[in-house]
Amino acid sequence: MTLTLPNMLTIVRLVAAPMVAVMFLYFTRPYADWFALVLFVLAAVTDWFDGYLARAWKQETKLGAMLDPIADKAMVVIALMVIVGFSDVYWTPWLVLPATVILFREVFVSGLREFLGDTAGTLKVTKLAKWKTTAQMVAIAVLFSRGIFEHHLVMNSFGMDQALVSQVLQGEVEDVSGLRFYYHAMVWSGRVGLWMLWIAAAMTLMSGYDYFRKATPYLRDESA
Repeated sequence: MTLTLPNMLTIVRLVAAPMVAVMFLYFTRPYADWFALVLFVLAAVTDWFDGYLARAWKQETKLGAMLDPIADKAMVVIALMVIVGFSDVYWTPWLVLPATVILFREVFVSGLREFLGDTAGTLKVTKLAKWKTTAQMVAIAVLFSRGIFEHHLVMNSFGMDQALVSQVLQGEVEDVSGLRFYYHAMVWSGRVGLWMLWIAAAMTLMSGYDYFRKATPYLRDESA
C-alpha cells in the first residue's frame, strides 16, 4: 500500500465527508451552513486535484482507485442527508425524490461491483458517471448556499413585524437591512439548486442503467 500525495488528498476528502454533518452539531445556523459549504467545496476541489496529480505524476495506485469512489459517494450521501434533514417542510418533498434516486443508484452500483468481484473491472468509471458526480456536487453546494441566505434573512428581520417585512420585500419601505437581497438570493439559489439536483438525479439514473447493462452478461445463470 503506497501513501502518495494524491492518496492523502483522497483520505482528506473521505474524512471531510462526515465533518459536514458535524458542523451542524457544534455550530448554530447560518455559521454551520457556511462551514459546511466551505468544507464541502474544498473537498470537492480535491476530487479533481487528486486524480489530476495521480495521472500527471504517474502515481495511480490500487489504494487510490479504491478510496476515490468511496470518498465521492460519502460526500454526496452525507451532504444530501444534511440538506434534507435541515430543509423546511415546503422544500423537503421536492428534495426527497431526487435524493432517493441518487442514494438508490449509489447503493445499487456498489452492490453490483461487490457481487461481480474480480470482473468488476467491467464497471469502470465512465464520463457520464464523472459528469453526474460533478452535477451532484454543484447542486449540493448551491443548496447549502440557500440555507445561508435563508438564515441571514431570518437574522436581519429578527424583531420586525411580519407586515413590515412584507412591505420591505415589496419595495414599499426602505430596505436598510438587505432583506430583499437575501430573500431573492434565497429564492433563486433554492430554485437553481433544486433544478440542478433533479438534473443530477436524471444523470444518475442513466449512469446506473449503463452500469447495469454492462453487468447483465455476468448475471446470467450458466444453465440459461
